[in-house]
Amino acid sequence: MITSKRQLIDEQTSPLHRIMWVYNPEELQRRSFENNICAFHIGNGYFLSVAHNLRTQAGFYKSLDEAIYQKEILYKLDGSQKLFMDDNYFSDDYTRKLYLNNDNPESLRSIATILKQKRFDTRWETLAAKKICVPYALIQFKGDRFYGDAEMASHFPPERVLYEPEPKKHTFMLPLELVEAFYNADIALYKVVGVPQEIINKIPEIEMNFDFLEEDPGNFHCLQSSPSSPAGRLFNDAHIEGILDYFTMFPDDIGGNYIVDGYRYLVKGYFRFGSSGAPYITYEPLHGKYSANGIQSEASGIQFSIKDDRHGNIQYTNAIVSPLYLIKDRLKALGVID
Repeated sequence: MITSKRQLIDEQTSPLHRIMWVYNPEELQRRSFENNICAFHIGNGYFLSVAHNLRTQAGFYKSLDEAIYQKEILYKLDGSQKLFMDDNYFSDDYTRKLYLNNDNPESLRSIATILKQKRFDTRWETLAAKKICVPYALIQFKGDRFYGDAEMASHFPPERVLYEPEPKKHTFMLPLELVEAFYNADIALYKVVGVPQEIINKIPEIEMNFDFLEEDPGNFHCLQSSPSSPAGRLFNDAHIEGILDYFTMFPDDIGGNYIVDGYRYLVKGYFRFGSSGAPYITYEPLHGKYSANGIQSEASGIQFSIKDDRHGNIQYTNAIVSPLYLIKDRLKALGVID
């Protein structure tokens, strides 16, 4: 239960973390991190984030099992395309994988063009389903102990703990599975898998408030990544300026375009790009605690420029927020809440 602002941003007590897709998570020299998104823990290993990143396409893959390449790509390529792919990927006889060996932007665009032409699915939800690139929750600390508990170290294999020199943080990686993507609401539910319950019990959580707020409550806030570093956190005031009966179409060349709709909040208050998935929270004086009420979904098109210079200076002043009430019934059906 979160009872103060400082608890919401402190690394030992905050429910806010990041989810990233990881290539080759157990191969330290070949591991890479992609598709960075905010997420928050709602208890028992369940995390909420947004869904709109799941059906966007990575364009190309950094590594791929040879079996998938043989079965789904190779037979579709003509001679010149096969030679081009051979030039840009090398095979490892031990791992039986193909690895990208060229980061030239033009080559990457050409690979993406070939894969798109051959209808190879590089959406993040598919990469995860095929274990090509899988999601992890990243939990970071200044110290080298998981929530200050030395006994937790035995539960983490060495490849799931890394030190990041730039933010000077120790990062613990928790594997996730996508439980369900509620695309209409632009909300996704994940669950930590393959770790002992003792680890899950250590992760702070925030309760959920499923009320739909037709008026600004006067105590509405956003908990998001710090503007200076994803390793930090920011707690800021936000204000509900209006409510929307929302409708938009998201493109998906592989699975077909899909609709995002339903009631939303139009919120004013600082948020940064990359804050998608951040929780909007309210303070409940009666219980003396904060609870999550919505999720940062999209930037609104209401914008302004800095010093009348629009080049690289566009700032959005409004956000589209998905209230959690949109998924209450599904969470009950999944057994996440009572």
